Amino acid sequence: MLLWMIALCMGFSGCKQWFSHERRYELEGRVISVDKYKSQATIAHKEIKGYMPAMAMPFTIKDDWAVGILAPGDQVKAALVVDDSSSWLEELTITQEGNGQANTTAGEGFHEPQIGQVVPDFTLLNQDSKKINLREYRGKALVLTFIYTRCPLPDYCPLMSANFAAIDKELRSDAELYAKTHLLSVSFDPEYDTPRVLRSYGAAYTERYSDETFDHWEFATGTPDEIKQITGFFGLRYWKDPTQIVHGLRTAVIGRDGKLRKFYHGNEWKPADIISDLKDAAQH
Repeated sequence: MLLWMIALCMGFSGCKQWFSHERRYELEGRVISVDKYKSQATIAHKEIKGYMPAMAMPFTIKDDWAVGILAPGDQVKAALVVDDSSSWLEELTITQEGNGQANTTAGEGFHEPQIGQVVPDFTLLNQDSKKINLREYRGKALVLTFIYTRCPLPDYCPLMSANFAAIDKELRSDAELYAKTHLLSVSFDPEYDTPRVLRSYGAAYTERYSDETFDHWEFATGTPDEIKQITGFFGLRYWKDPTQIVHGLRTAVIGRDGKLRKFYHGNEWKPADIISDLKDAAQH
């Protein structure tokens, strides 16, 4: 009887949502830009009741037809689906066509560094309020990513930090490799992500809390100008609306000589990819 009831329940969308831990919200807003290659659209949306305030944010679009015809300026409605590790839009409808005047790109369009290029000696401020420079990591393989602590979508900054936590944990099992590598998460929200906030955020991800020394994985930010310089070099687009920061994702592996060895866009990479990159970089 119990199995029959579960099978019956699985036939209804509400029960499917309960079993998969999915949460669904109504989204309404205006398309700012479309990335057809990534099946994504940045949408300035109204308040999503019970989830987030009005803001602009890139969303993955599950409806293939929508990716093909969406244009900047379109007014849309959709279901925002969020589970434990990802989020996306489905059941999208265009309620009013726009004029297509905003930016539509196949990529993000900013400058990007070239493999083998020396990464400049950027200056930042770490979680201990200490000034750091990238040259300090010469002699080690460095992996760098960008985050901001208030990022609300699980497959953006929270995923980057969870992946880094997995990398940090795995590297600790190899003392020699651990000593030859370093992790750095850079926040592009210096107004909120103070050293104190970054220290608390980082210690929560390593789960060492008050025992965390940040000797291997650091968190840093900088002045607005310093952040503009480092994000500009790595081609990270971000801009603020009244309630949040709209942004892309960039992760870089830098060799012991300070040269760029690997460059990842988006969130498709896995911890195993970076660990492999670090092993290779640490030997050269």
